[in-house]
Amino acid sequence: MSKSILLFFLACLGLNAQNTINKENIEKAMVRAMEWQEAHPIFALAPTDWTNGAYYVGVTRAHQTTKNPIFLAALKTAGYRNEWKPLYRTYHADDVAISYAYLYANSTRKNLVDLGPTKAFLDTHLYEPNKWKDGTDPNKEKKILWWWCDALFMAPPVITEYAKQTGEQKYLDAMHKYYMETYNLLYDKEEHLFARDTRYQWGVNEKDLKEPNGKKIFWARGNGWVLGGLALVLTDLPEDYKHRDFYVNLYKEMAARIKEIQHEDGLWRTSLLSPESWNHGEVSASGFYTFALAWGVNNGLLNKAEYGPAVKKAWNALIACQHENGMVGWVQDIGADPQPATADSWQNYGTGAFLLAGSELLKMD
Repeated sequence: MSKSILLFFLACLGLNAQNTINKENIEKAMVRAMEWQEAHPIFALAPTDWTNGAYYVGVTRAHQTTKNPIFLAALKTAGYRNEWKPLYRTYHADDVAISYAYLYANSTRKNLVDLGPTKAFLDTHLYEPNKWKDGTDPNKEKKILWWWCDALFMAPPVITEYAKQTGEQKYLDAMHKYYMETYNLLYDKEEHLFARDTRYQWGVNEKDLKEPNGKKIFWARGNGWVLGGLALVLTDLPEDYKHRDFYVNLYKEMAARIKEIQHEDGLWRTSLLSPESWNHGEVSASGFYTFALAWGVNNGLLNKAEYGPAVKKAWNALIACQHENGMVGWVQDIGADPQPATADSWQNYGTGAFLLAGSELLKMD
């Protein structure tokens, strides 16, 4: 075991020895994380891409919980800089994730945001033909609109929030249609986890991809996208929506499984069923799980006595991964399968997951 990993475990074990949280320090940690991230901008394609989209989802929820104007200022600055536009690939769910922050900013003050670009994207994405939707893409993995599980974080929360603000249920029905396609294709009903895409399914390819221990490959952040996305969707999905029970039941089923495979140090490993492959915690997945489980406790979907200790342990472990300067480390780089992280590896979506987690911890009793 390397020195950095050993220090990571010692820090986590020390903090998790007591199952408590310090609320006074949570918001301070969140502000430091955002300030560091704003000073170190990074993105994969453009400031409107999915990495920034996930980051600003965290900033959004941070402001929603704390009402600290520093978070809203960051959202507005990003929105004006981006001219309230998503990215350009209207067939790609990733490219509308940034609109979640725009929609929230719009809810804070009437006529602040130009929602025209978001509407145009959603109308094209949901209702016009494209090669993924039609199954005509020569790449065999891309045979449905949302062919990778990450997509369930990128588009559905935007769609449910847009439907909430406009009152147009047709967007919810379209969202549910495409969500079910992904669920039916990628959800493993035995493991209660999602394959990242069809390459990681068993029994459908020429050769099943396996971990060294012989188990299926379930990527931690991939499932973090799904569970975190479910919490966001359920936040805005109407209580009387005809398909709401499906999302509630899926959320509870996945939450139980995720809690079951949490490690003693509080964090989750990049390979959920082969933790020994990369035997250290990973912050982006763990941040999304912490957020989603805390959200369930706070909203009465999960039993507080059962899940509360797991959430607090996870938060204390996340705090151990934040540097003194505010940077959030131990974040796996952009990818599609389990890979290692280090104390000094960071990405903006990791900061977003950290902010999401903190936003719900502040609400817990």
